[in-house]
Amino acid sequence: MVRARFRRQGRRDTAHELAVRRRLHARGVRYRVDVRPCPQTRARGDLVWKGRRLVVFLDGCFWHGCPSCGHLPRANRAWWAAKLAANTARDRRADAVLTTLGWRVLRFWEHEDPEDVAEAICAALGR
Repeated sequence: MVRARFRRQGRRDTAHELAVRRRLHARGVRYRVDVRPCPQTRARGDLVWKGRRLVVFLDGCFWHGCPSCGHLPRANRAWWAAKLAANTARDRRADAVLTTLGWRVLRFWEHEDPEDVAEAICAALGR
């Protein structure tokens, strides 16, 4: 049952991701979506510019353990704590691998304003 629920969980095209992409597209910024930036990591960037070696992750507050609004479910608390801690550790490993290979990594939370996120991405792209 849990496995089936996890499989149904969307991996891309979240509401926040679509809002950020709309704002970038309106500014004339083009990007690749849901792409592995390099073979050394399994991480898939939400927005990727391979030529500029920039990868953006738009992290969900629950799944990636947001310190300000993430929470643990009441049921099966120990399992969820371990699961979310493992997700956060995997994110840090991916950041380290990508940074070591010369990539710039930007991470944003889903609660952040899409306009501010798009502005930060444009600044990183030098636009």
